[in-house]
Amino acid sequence: MPKGAVYLVGAGPGNPGLITVRAKELIESCDTLIYDSLVHPAVLALQKVGCEQIFVGKKSGCHSVPQSEIQTLLVAKAKEGKRVVRLKGGDPFIFGRGSEEALYLHREGIDFEIVPGITAAIGAGAFSGTPLTQRNSSSTLVIVTGHEDPEKPEASVDWANIPRTNSTLCVYMGVSRLDSIVGSLLEAGFKDSTPVACVEWATLGCQRVCRGVLGTICGDAKQFRLSSPAVIIIGENAGMGDEISWFESRPLQGRRFVVTRSQGQASELSEKLELLGAEVIGLPLISITKNVDEQTRDDIFAELASYDWVVFSSPNGVRYFFEAFFEKFEDIRSLGFIRIAAVGKSTAKEIKKFYVTTDLIPDEANAESLADALVATDSLDSAKVLLVTGNLGRDILLKKLEEARAIVDRFEVYQTQPTDLSSDPAAKVFREQGADAILFTSSSGVKSFVDQAKDLVLGADAIRPKTVSIGPITSASMEQFGMPRNFQAKEASLDSLVDEIVRNFGKDSK
Repeated sequence: MPKGAVYLVGAGPGNPGLITVRAKELIESCDTLIYDSLVHPAVLALQKVGCEQIFVGKKSGCHSVPQSEIQTLLVAKAKEGKRVVRLKGGDPFIFGRGSEEALYLHREGIDFEIVPGITAAIGAGAFSGTPLTQRNSSSTLVIVTGHEDPEKPEASVDWANIPRTNSTLCVYMGVSRLDSIVGSLLEAGFKDSTPVACVEWATLGCQRVCRGVLGTICGDAKQFRLSSPAVIIIGENAGMGDEISWFESRPLQGRRFVVTRSQGQASELSEKLELLGAEVIGLPLISITKNVDEQTRDDIFAELASYDWVVFSSPNGVRYFFEAFFEKFEDIRSLGFIRIAAVGKSTAKEIKKFYVTTDLIPDEANAESLADALVATDSLDSAKVLLVTGNLGRDILLKKLEEARAIVDRFEVYQTQPTDLSSDPAAKVFREQGADAILFTSSSGVKSFVDQAKDLVLGADAIRPKTVSIGPITSASMEQFGMPRNFQAKEASLDSLVDEIVRNFGKDSK
């Protein structure tokens, strides 16, 4: 990726899983990220540490930064030698003003690249079960903007000559002018029985679809309370959603959950919820960074062969331990015949990535259960144990191991710190929209949420969330901090937590 270049990148229709591989590469490596309002916070979270983030989107029909200033900003950052990603919802060349920016960059002599994205119509069609083309009913696809008033004499959309048969019409930005657009199409000869599907927040967990026919869709949309952003799909194929819609049948579709996570890290829990149709807001309450004292590392690795157990209390500990390990050794066999314990299945899964087998995993993923399981092996008397942890590791594990007469060395490999949520995009979404529930998977997550509550005050129209705990230890922390708990997983595991969420928030819940 050369210095002093601009990348006009399509972020796709909203769902963060639908960005391209090239888009992900560029976001992760750029120096400056200039983005619009409809870009998902999870996509923004891909940026590297130290990346400059600049919001230039629009709200309520007004650009926060005029287009001319955006173009000037792109050139200025590129001339500073920055790698600049201009991140736009959908595709840069489909009603995204990407062509204006490309022309300006060309005139200013700035190197640029266009990275296409899945445009909103494609996403809306796929996620609503509406094929935009079909060999028996639609061989023509028309994409138009509804942002212009069709009654204006200077309107550039020729509504009268849009194909009326064997075609699919997709209207962007047309919700506020739906009555006028429908009137123009009926006047042009469209049948009032023509199927219509209005797809709101396409591809996201909060997606809604208002279905009807051209003659009644205006009234249907008002009763449905259809709002922007939405794609209006008109044509025979718009009626196929009743048969081939797949996304709306998922148990958590239409629900929004907050997952507390560390900044810059993907969440296994988020992935499980998204597969069930939910929209997930990943709140980066904490940042986790490598923190290895070099002298301590050298002392421990010099005596690595003398340890009987290495105990990992988190997936983060695994990642940073092995990063430090391979800085010192070239071969995984340098671990020797040491036995390995993990606090839970997620931590063991991380260990497996390094082609190492975990010897002990407790039934419940907490420090107490891990300590009890180790004690039950009858192997701790005078045994040397290396406890890999972070700066906030609970002392209960260390204490219980020492009570069992183990010789324990603590190896701190990372540090956990609170993040600034005042301007974080995910926190902004939460403040404005709220959520159905906040999910807590650790005591540290509870404490971080309480500590930063002042930056998470909900707006008047936001959904007030319920709270869900992964297990009794997390629930005890919630009680300690005066936080109400509505639900608790039956077992302290991610799968059990997801089952609890489906049971209480799924479409079949009572």
